[in-house]
Amino acid sequence: MPKPKKRGSNHQRGAGGQPRNVQPFSDEDASIETMSHCSGFSDPASFTEDGPEVDEEATQEDLEYKLKGFIDLTLDKSAKTRQAALESLKSAFSSKILYEFIMERRMTLTDSIERCIKKGKSDEQCAAAGLACLLCVQMGSGIESEEIFKTLGPVLKKIVCDGTASIQARQACATCLGICCFIVIDDITELYSTMECLENIFMKAYQRDRDANGVSSTHNTVLHVSALLAWTLLLTICPMNEVKKKIEMHLHKLPSLLSCDDLNMRIAAGETLALLFELARETDADFFYEDMDLLTEKLRALATDGNKHRAKVDKRKQRSVFRDVLRAVEERDFPTEMVKFGPERMYIDCWVKKQTYETFKEILGSGMQYHLQSNDFLRNVFELGPPVMLDAATLKTMKISRFERHLYNSAAFKARTKARSKCRDKRADVGEFF
Repeated sequence: MPKPKKRGSNHQRGAGGQPRNVQPFSDEDASIETMSHCSGFSDPASFTEDGPEVDEEATQEDLEYKLKGFIDLTLDKSAKTRQAALESLKSAFSSKILYEFIMERRMTLTDSIERCIKKGKSDEQCAAAGLACLLCVQMGSGIESEEIFKTLGPVLKKIVCDGTASIQARQACATCLGICCFIVIDDITELYSTMECLENIFMKAYQRDRDANGVSSTHNTVLHVSALLAWTLLLTICPMNEVKKKIEMHLHKLPSLLSCDDLNMRIAAGETLALLFELARETDADFFYEDMDLLTEKLRALATDGNKHRAKVDKRKQRSVFRDVLRAVEERDFPTEMVKFGPERMYIDCWVKKQTYETFKEILGSGMQYHLQSNDFLRNVFELGPPVMLDAATLKTMKISRFERHLYNSAAFKARTKARSKCRDKRADVGEFF
């Protein structure tokens, strides 16, 4: 019987039987290795899948081991590997509270993010900016976060103002600049400086094309939208005297953006207008806007827009948003929304709260509910108090098992099938004519 070949006996040894110097992580191998690890973080639900009970301490150690590997890979030579590592860290940070782990490595993470933003290309810069947001969300407001912002703030501003950088990178950095400043800033002069940087970007959208009516649509519109939304977020934490100055500066100019060809710009301008009116009426109960008739006419036209050249989905979204904006401007009314997370409920009852919630939801994605339950910073922002502590028995009774979910989904599927079958039968009978 032939002897089995020894593993690595040929291709891993050079002349004379000496071990060959093999590169342990080539660019391609590193990318594959990273992507295989990343699959575990592609879905935040993967952290909380139902199944047999496991040792939480061992699971945490395994998670931290993987995260250490991702942090190391942010320094890899391959851009693809670095980007995959950044995305994996983003998924983990949005799905778990990792304060202690991050605290020990915050400077390393900050250096990696700074290097990726400075030297990376568009996709890598976007991923790094997104990770910077999540890093500050994890750390919350404090001295450590201020140190992170002192390092990354100038880099973000430089990219935002750099006309040679890609629009996507500038857009991501504008959003990151606004969120990080909102979280960590304690120096009022730095707050005003950041707002001025963002103002200089979106105010360019006010400029009208001399040869056309309305706002000229350019490839910079996505950047203007992100800068406007980030600026609006920071306006919500400004002192009232500064709020009054900003309202006087922008309230008469913002309505011009309602004529923009881009749906997202129209919606961003409309929601910003509603927020400005809300803040203006808080500072002055007798606030009066001179061009109210013209503004309400524009808002009503957008709330009932039926232009055939626009997609149905866009028209539906626009009408829904501008109905609320019109009610806010005309009637000082806001449609209260309820957000459920675990056993708790949060009511969004004003435009300031809505703007803040939507901003963090965009960053955290499906991890928003988890952070609302467990993240001290977010709970302070939304005035939810300390996290609600539930024992394991209570959590187990509240949790629906996978088998129960399967039964529920099967029953719902059968009910839908029966209902649709009846509708199809009715449609079949309509074909008879006299």
